[in-house]
Amino acid sequence: MTPHRLISQDSYDKVFIVGASSHVKENGFLDTADNQETEKPIDEYMQESPIKATDDHLIEFAGAMRTVAKALRRAAEAKAAAQEEAATWKRKYEFERANNLRNRHEVHPSESDLPNSGVGMLNTCDETKPDTAAVEQSERCCRKHGICSHEILQDEPTDSSSKLMCRKASFRLSWGCNGKKSGQHKHEVVSFERGDIMTAERSSKQILLKWETQPKTVFILTKPNSQSVGVLCAEMIRWLKNHKEIDVFVEPQVRSELLREASFFEFVQTWGNDEEIKQLHSKVDLVVTLGGDGTVLWAASLFKGPVPPLVPFSLGSLGFMTPFQSENYRDCLDMILKGPFSITLRHRLQCHVIREAAKDELDTEEPILVLNEVTIDRGISSYLTFLECYCDSSFVTCVQGDGLILSTTSGSTAYSLAAGGSMVHPQVPGILFTPICPHSLSFRPLIFPEYVTLRVQVPFNSRGSAWASFDGKGRKQLAPGDALICSMATWPVPTACQVDSTNDFLRSIHEGLHWNLRKTQSFDGPHDS
Repeated sequence: MTPHRLISQDSYDKVFIVGASSHVKENGFLDTADNQETEKPIDEYMQESPIKATDDHLIEFAGAMRTVAKALRRAAEAKAAAQEEAATWKRKYEFERANNLRNRHEVHPSESDLPNSGVGMLNTCDETKPDTAAVEQSERCCRKHGICSHEILQDEPTDSSSKLMCRKASFRLSWGCNGKKSGQHKHEVVSFERGDIMTAERSSKQILLKWETQPKTVFILTKPNSQSVGVLCAEMIRWLKNHKEIDVFVEPQVRSELLREASFFEFVQTWGNDEEIKQLHSKVDLVVTLGGDGTVLWAASLFKGPVPPLVPFSLGSLGFMTPFQSENYRDCLDMILKGPFSITLRHRLQCHVIREAAKDELDTEEPILVLNEVTIDRGISSYLTFLECYCDSSFVTCVQGDGLILSTTSGSTAYSLAAGGSMVHPQVPGILFTPICPHSLSFRPLIFPEYVTLRVQVPFNSRGSAWASFDGKGRKQLAPGDALICSMATWPVPTACQVDSTNDFLRSIHEGLHWNLRKTQSFDGPHDS
């Protein structure tokens, strides 16, 4: 028996009526003699080729649903990993704080009882023991506010016979209205680990940095391929050594150029490999940049963890992060070295690239820190960028356009501003979410809080790949299935202010962007009566 496909009752009725209508007699009854011819249209309809077993739209929909399911699963795993990492950092912080509190109440050993390795030495550059009054004063300060840095600030010894070395300068932070008491209750804003700044909470007050001990080492970074900057660098190094007795670190290429100029610069230090760069923050008390905002970005990229206080001098075309003028570098450095001075904690983003072939969310490439922004665009592809965006475990949107910018508030006056994002005060903690030429009039920029984790993924049904760049360099390709994870980095970049963070920010947008600059309306005209 030949199988026939099933048809609906309505279709069967229509065929039956069409076939039988021509054989109805005048009395209204069907001619039974013509039943055989009546069934012919039905047989012809049922013998037609069957329809396709599946529909193309169902295939596309099923593929999209698989992409969404996989993305949701990865987002849930990412949230669990982030929570585990946060719990780990919290345990480390509580453990370090408990140790610090216990050390403050212990009696410091005498000089004769100290071990040869130097571990446990007090924070001073000589081998003398501080007087009891100074120790009691520091303990009272720490118990009262909990923000002073009296921990041991010494590099780890390489062996048991290491000699006592000069340790980093310690400092403490306070805040208020231009350094004055505001009458409000103080609470802990920063915590310390070996004298480095780590943000624990945010404060709406201006932060002041006051040295506890005098800085001894300055790291100078210069704008490359500039003869005037090289002359200024050599002059600044001479002044720091002769008048301030301060040691200087520079990049290897800069040191070679200085030695070709004069043998006086033999005392200038540098590094020999990448491992020494990782320990640079433990040897440097202050960073000085001679250039524009690009030099500040380069300085921040050298420090993957804690960043020493940074003093940026303006010698470039942009000056949103460089408030100090190079002509007055002696007065500026005098003010910085004496202290106290205002600082801006410029937050950074930590970015991870997760490939589609990764076994789990922890299988990522080396993290990248950015001070301005990370940009995901379509590169050389002629197709629109198609990105799926998630905030923690919540779906945000699908980006269809030229790309997306995830920016810090310091980078709000850079690429994000050119793409239509808002200008944000650099002290405001948050992550800017700015589309690049979106194909939707309702796609407006967003600002997320600092504690969220953003995930940008290229779906499997994307027509092409995407490209990610970090502070304008380090470009990486994101193929379908790859993802980029961004969150607020632990260690901010403390930059010195000429006046304070608000004054410097407003001055930069007035001078750099000519913000809201127009002629005043003429007084000679109609008036309200």
